[in-house]
Amino acid sequence: MYQSNFFLFSWSNLLFNHSQEVVAMPFMLCLQRIVLTSCILLTAGIGFSESSIAEQTTVQSETTYSIPPYLQRLLPHQLINYLAYSIAEKKWPWLKNHLISDFIAKNNIDMSEALHENPEHYQSFNDFFTRALKKGARPLPEDPDLIISPVDGTFSQMGPIENGRIFQAKQHNYSLSALFAGNNQLADRFKHGLFSTIYLSPGDYHRVHMPTSGTLKQMIYVPGSLYSVNAETTNDIEGLYARNERVISIFETDYGEMAVIMVGAMVVGSMETVWEGPVKPLSRQITWQSYKNRTVYLGRGDEMGRFKLGSTVIVLFANPEVDWLQHHLPGNKIKMGVPIGSALD
Repeated sequence: MYQSNFFLFSWSNLLFNHSQEVVAMPFMLCLQRIVLTSCILLTAGIGFSESSIAEQTTVQSETTYSIPPYLQRLLPHQLINYLAYSIAEKKWPWLKNHLISDFIAKNNIDMSEALHENPEHYQSFNDFFTRALKKGARPLPEDPDLIISPVDGTFSQMGPIENGRIFQAKQHNYSLSALFAGNNQLADRFKHGLFSTIYLSPGDYHRVHMPTSGTLKQMIYVPGSLYSVNAETTNDIEGLYARNERVISIFETDYGEMAVIMVGAMVVGSMETVWEGPVKPLSRQITWQSYKNRTVYLGRGDEMGRFKLGSTVIVLFANPEVDWLQHHLPGNKIKMGVPIGSALD
């Protein structure tokens, strides 16, 4: 949820520092600013709770501003999403340079590993947020049989899928059928497998890569809510990942079927894949797309997608003979390319 508040407060400060420019803006842009300022006053007036992610896990240190789950239920998710996305796509130098520099400072981002180290190189905040890394910044293991982490992030939960259900947090779990938008046949194929849920904090690298080589079989877009996916919301909202908007990609691999699920969240303006680009059908209905007549093959470590503003990735394997490496635990930080699993001997 930090990203939305970051935009709200950064944008609020700039509103008053650039009043002359506002007067020159077209009517709709001024209206957009008025609506956004109203959202700022509303959310700030009701009250933010400032905390540290370090209080939730011992491995993170970013500062976050979290909106309580009960308030998230009342907020207009799609409107907030639209406003944040609009801001993040603006190419106005005075705006995007301020947002980027402020974001780097607040999240201690190491720009030395970015392909373009100069923050002013990026055309918009989203261009910066989805920045590429230098070659070799995320080395892959030499053993080709090891499954790797698809993202930089923090393990939320991981383990076996039990009775067709996935553990979320505390007393919460959710069904594979719900995650797969009611496709019981697909859920049955994964019900004896395993899952790993990785949360991407604001300061993390936000491109998604292949855990292992595979051929795309199907992509499913599922519209839904846009709750924040931080620890507080995960502990409070039952079936969170099966409620939020998501893009499900099913691959055939040497380990059997694998699903890589990109889960949207509040202010996640867009999710993209390398084979389709932005995935956001205008109809906001569940869409199923087969790739039987179009070969999309990606190697281990290849980029498969990206978040324009952060969220969560869930990796599922249907094969019960695959297992996660035992030294990875919920709350541990992970980098893309680090081994997380292998086939059982």
